[in-house]
Amino acid sequence: MTVRIVPMGEAALLVQWSVDEATAGAPLALMTALEHHPPVGLIDLVPAIDTLLVCFDPLATDYTEVIAHVQRLIAHSQSHAVPAGREVTIPVHYGGDAGPDLDSVAEQVGLSPAEVIAIHTATEQRVLMIGFAPGYPYLGWLPPVLHLPRRTTPRVAVPAGSVAIAAGMTGIYPAVLPGGWHLIGRTDVRLFDPTANPPCLLQPGDRVRFVNVEAQRG
Repeated sequence: MTVRIVPMGEAALLVQWSVDEATAGAPLALMTALEHHPPVGLIDLVPAIDTLLVCFDPLATDYTEVIAHVQRLIAHSQSHAVPAGREVTIPVHYGGDAGPDLDSVAEQVGLSPAEVIAIHTATEQRVLMIGFAPGYPYLGWLPPVLHLPRRTTPRVAVPAGSVAIAAGMTGIYPAVLPGGWHLIGRTDVRLFDPTANPPCLLQPGDRVRFVNVEAQRG
């Protein structure tokens, strides 16, 4: 395993993996290992697509001790075990006004819209990180056939609840936001509620299944 560990000031370090290792779930696996076996002074863990930010109290420990602890966990087999995570179902209205890019996506990947929906709903996707905006989940990974770059021209305002794909991942917009991903559907599920505990519906490591609302209605 190729891992790069770099200091981020006096109170954090960044662990970074290769794309293949990140795709296999290495950041979430190490996060789980650190949650079960925290170093002295651990304050917070922030996972991203191919990195994990480890925040610690510099008055309780130092960078050298924390990096040694992280390296021991990486070398241990338990640090490679991706957490099971919660199972979450997200109902989606695909296509039409809810998913204005579905037909374009289907044309670009050489499938019918129905086939795109079938693949998207058949693929269990894991929450890799929360970012960009409060409650915005990055979910992966999609099968290669649905890998597309972002749109050439981003939208100024994407409706809340929009389900979108790009770069092999799915994203769900928790509010009206600018965005350049391909919109294939929309959900009524509320992803971010500042009065809730926790405020984000989805958490890193959760496993998500998308369900076609129209298909359920028969």
